[in-house]
Order: sequence, then C-alpha cells, then structure tokens
Amino acid sequence: MGSFLLLSAAARRLEGKVALITGGSSGIGESTARLFSKHGAKVVIADIQDELGHSICEELNPQSTFYVHCDVTKEADVENAVNHAVSKYGKLDIMYNNAGIVGVAKPNILDNTKAEFEQVVSVNLVGAFLGTKHAARVMIPAKKGSIINTASVCSTIGGVASHGYTSSKHGVVGLMRNTAVELGQFGIRVNCVSPYLIATPLAKDFFKLDDDGVYRVYSNLKGEVLKPEDIAEAALYLGSDESKYVSGHNIVIDGGFTIVNKGFCMFSQS
Repeated sequence: MGSFLLLSAAARRLEGKVALITGGSSGIGESTARLFSKHGAKVVIADIQDELGHSICEELNPQSTFYVHCDVTKEADVENAVNHAVSKYGKLDIMYNNAGIVGVAKPNILDNTKAEFEQVVSVNLVGAFLGTKHAARVMIPAKKGSIINTASVCSTIGGVASHGYTSSKHGVVGLMRNTAVELGQFGIRVNCVSPYLIATPLAKDFFKLDDDGVYRVYSNLKGEVLKPEDIAEAALYLGSDESKYVSGHNIVIDGGFTIVNKGFCMFSQS
C-alpha cells in the first residue's frame, strides 16, 4: 500500500493543517511539500515552475495538494497564493517562505551590478517579507500560525556566497526576529531554517564543484551528507505543534560548519 498509508494517525504530525510553500516545485520546497503531505497537511505549492508544480500535485494527491503560479517578487502573486489557500482549504496554518536564488558568482564587488544585487534581494528578502505579510493577514484573526523562512549558513557568516545572497539571508533573519516579536502577541510563531550547502544543480554550478568536492572541501561533519529531505524535517518540526513554544529562532543545519575555521583548527585531520 506504500509508506504513505503506513503512517498511523498519531504519526501524521500535520493532520488537519494547511501549508503554503513558495518555491515548492523543486529542491527543498519539493521535499517539504512531499513530507508535509505525507504527514496529513493540505499543501499549496506556489512557484513559477508550473509544469513541475502541477506534476507533483498529481503525484501526491490532487484533493489535498494544489498548485498556484507565484512570483514572490510580485505582491499580487503572493496575495493571490494566500487567498487561494484560504478559499480552497478554509485557513492557513503554515507559511513556508522558501523560494530563493543564488545570484551570479562575482566575488569582486566592483564587478557586481546594482540590478544583479537587487534581483537576489528581491527574491530572497522581499519575497519572504511579502509571504510573511500576507500570511499574517489571515493568521492574525485566527490567533495562531507558523511562519518559516529558508535562510542559509550565509545568514550567520560572510565570505561564502555572493554579496547579494549573503546580504539577503542576513536580512531574512532580521525580518524573522522582528516579525516574531510583533506577531507573537497573536499566537503566531516565526522561525528560520539555515542550511549548509546542499548539492543541488544550482549550487554545484555556482561553486564549480562535483558532489564529492562540495563535501570533501568544506564539510566539518564527516560520514553524513546534507540533503533537501533533512531541511524538510526541520520545517516539519517548526510547522507542527511539537514546536508550539519555539519562535524567533534561526535553526542552523550545517554539521558544525559555521563554528570553526578549518584553516586554523587544532583538531584538523588533514
């Protein structure tokens, strides 16, 4: 009957909840949509990858999974996605602002154009702002809800990615903290998940590394490889009632990457 049907009612941690996931057609968003659906949530996938999004909904369950086209840089699109979730399923319990881009690999700020910088900030930070704003619009009257943002290890350190990407992810964490304070009075929790490098095609192209190279060069935790499913598990926790008193946190999932400079480490086993 498949693993989906083997989950008991007790194990379905999002039973009865409605979730909207931006960037839900691929990568971390897709893995999260699949996991949320598996745990009983009604899921709205919001993305610009229409064919992929519709395909995932058909594969999971067309009755409990819905796709809506959404460019997160456009407020009308984000507002429409939230309205679709509420009109179709009656409410919104979880808003996962996951859509993001890396931008161009130009380490020299003199080579960066204003347009390139603004494009990354527009998707990563403005998109999270719009998602948070319109989720809050429907969550405040309900006096509950969980808003989750995908940040990055680049939200806590510098020198790893482009100026636009690093700036935007620092901004996402600042936005999360401010809104966690404001929205907490309405019973709404706001948190971030900050992944270490995941070997998606986009990331491998940006860093010009193969799968093995990515982890051999940079990873601190040996024996494990971070996958999109691992970030989905963190989002599942933040969306579930198990994290009912967790708000204002940036959960860094990096195997210890951000706590050590490998070039100056007494424990290094080179």
